[in-house]
Amino acid sequence: MRKPEWVGSSSELRALVETLRGEPRYGVDTEFHRERSYWPHLALVQLAWSDGIALVDPLAADPTLLRPLLESSSLAVVHAAAQDLEVLERACGAVPSRIFDTQLAAGFLGLSSPSLSTLVGNLLGVRLDKGDRLSDWTVRPLGAEQTKYAASDVEHLLALHDVISAQLSDLGRQEWAEQECEVLRTRPRGPAVPEEAWWRMKDARQLKGRSRGIAQELAAWRERQASRLDRPARFVLSDLALSAIANRPPRTVSELSTVRGLDGRGPGAAVGEAILAAVRVGAALPPEKLRLPPSESVDRSLRPAVTLAGAWVSQLAAELSIETSLLGTRADIQALVGGEAGARMATGWRAELLGRSLADVVAGRVALVLDGRGGLIVEQRSHVPVVAARLDQTGGTAA
Repeated sequence: MRKPEWVGSSSELRALVETLRGEPRYGVDTEFHRERSYWPHLALVQLAWSDGIALVDPLAADPTLLRPLLESSSLAVVHAAAQDLEVLERACGAVPSRIFDTQLAAGFLGLSSPSLSTLVGNLLGVRLDKGDRLSDWTVRPLGAEQTKYAASDVEHLLALHDVISAQLSDLGRQEWAEQECEVLRTRPRGPAVPEEAWWRMKDARQLKGRSRGIAQELAAWRERQASRLDRPARFVLSDLALSAIANRPPRTVSELSTVRGLDGRGPGAAVGEAILAAVRVGAALPPEKLRLPPSESVDRSLRPAVTLAGAWVSQLAAELSIETSLLGTRADIQALVGGEAGARMATGWRAELLGRSLADVVAGRVALVLDGRGGLIVEQRSHVPVVAARLDQTGGTAA
């Protein structure tokens, strides 16, 4: 492994950024903590380029100085970067203008969400030590094992980019991977809308009547409190307490002490009054103000189409050696079959590969049938209902 450069001041980081802005690509990863906070706290930035590796200390160097690099035309090579993008956006005020996510792109080669060590081992024949990824990254100086582990997270990204890109090009899937990487790069990040935070409750879909309004308002209050205090939402009010209050709302602060999930202590007077205020607002919430979770069900008449389409998507994924969820999840299939605007399978490479054909199947323009060998194929329709024809021949009554 190349010895990483430690960047521990703003002047050093400014000089490094000037160097990297001339590079066509760079690898980037982050280490951060959010176990005891609402917002992620950046603790380290790892960078790799054609002839070097750097570990940037954002506790000593201003991380916003990375913004010119992130916004440059250089390609950022990353791995499983959804959280890293959120962290960079918050700490630096920007995300890379272009990304190539090696985990995402590997899905187009039939590799199912591989870890970095798995990908490096399979494609490069290099064994990565697991290291101490759960160590405290805010402690300075970093230990030798921490330094080694942090550097290894970016050391092989550019080589992976070379190998994966070559294989994607051979299969004609480079553009597909690029489209998906751009979707990941531009996806909305950060906290959910406060009024939709109650959707994450385990029993959200089982709540009825005014309990739903109470859950919505109380979860929204908890979310705003957690954001303001920079504490995990569960530290403000436990999920158990939230559910208990929504199902059996207390009327006084003293009643809060009996709520499960509050450990019999009850909140302070000010917090207790805030909880009761949210309960009152939620109980009186008019139906038009209630934000319901997206439905996971489809119209009964469309369920056979969803099942059949799901089988075909799985078959195509196996035939093409593509991760199934990349082609389409059940939610994607339901959106397409239900005719939802902006359905993921109705745009881009998915539409060309299978989305338009599935839309034609649902509309009855073509048929998705068994090929006699256990597989499914799309064929032109005869528009002759076989069961009805047989009933007519036997004197029966066609339905």
